[in-house]
Amino acid sequence: MKMKVGTLVFGAAIGLTAAAANATTLEDVVARGELICGVSTGVAGFAAPDDQGNWSGVDIDVCRAVAAAVLGDASKVKYVPTTSKERFTALQSGEVDMLSRVTTWTFSRDVGLGFEFVGVNYYDGQGFMVPKALGVTSALQLDGATVCVQTGTTTELNLADYFRANNMEYSAVNVETADESRENYLSGACDVYTTDSSALAAARSTFDDPSAHQILPEIISKEPLGPLVRHGDAQWGDIVRWSFNAMVVAEEKGVTQGNVDDMKGSNDPEIQRLLGTDGDMGKQLGLSADWAYQVISQVGNYGESFERHIGVNTPIGLERGLNQLWTKGGILYSPPMR
Repeated sequence: MKMKVGTLVFGAAIGLTAAAANATTLEDVVARGELICGVSTGVAGFAAPDDQGNWSGVDIDVCRAVAAAVLGDASKVKYVPTTSKERFTALQSGEVDMLSRVTTWTFSRDVGLGFEFVGVNYYDGQGFMVPKALGVTSALQLDGATVCVQTGTTTELNLADYFRANNMEYSAVNVETADESRENYLSGACDVYTTDSSALAAARSTFDDPSAHQILPEIISKEPLGPLVRHGDAQWGDIVRWSFNAMVVAEEKGVTQGNVDDMKGSNDPEIQRLLGTDGDMGKQLGLSADWAYQVISQVGNYGESFERHIGVNTPIGLERGLNQLWTKGGILYSPPMR
């Protein structure tokens, strides 16, 4: 498939240190002909491989969207599974070009660790799952429980804060991966499994008897999950940010994988800019004019990705909730494409 970055122009500003840094990741990806995307070790519906090693999920679709925008081919992605402890080192060291792996946007990660979160592809919150046989209906009944929790996550801190605030005690069973959490929980090594509520639903969908487990009603934190890149590479950050935003704008405007070719004839100015039939947005990013068209035609809009991987008609069965478009009662929102 035709390379999408043949018209890259870096100009005289390339001599400046900042501009040189800005170009590095994009040039590396183009020269390599492949995007290297850091993902989770396996969360159903978000990022998980099938029996043939093919990855899929809403986080995977963000990686694919960037590959489609930059390389013109959404399949040109190498997925690097990373644990919660490994993920930031992998990004900082340059082992991966970006992370898209259920990572919470926080001040310390954004500022202290030197990363740039470029959007939120799932608004989440931490919850608790227990066996129904335990007879618990509220997290406030968990005093003295043993809790499976992943190390190196915001989950650890939220868990400690919640129990301390409610004058309860708990014993932590510390694990490094989601698979370890599921295995320990199902084996009875812990009474409670805590993580983002979407990940709990994803885990429960893989159990032999999902109906034997319940997610408690309490949501104890804000967990805005999204892709991130290194600080100091503004152009690359813009590309990842707007590759995702293109999926959101497409849903807002009713542009889908199925109708994207017909929509090229739309009279809507924002659709024209989105699909590259008017304006120079691709050039401003250093990409081809049809970069967003490639994203939508190969990956789909945000709603299509959501429903395909984690929506109500999937085993995970998540409602859109906060992740519904702002025009439909949610908070999902892209800046205007103008």
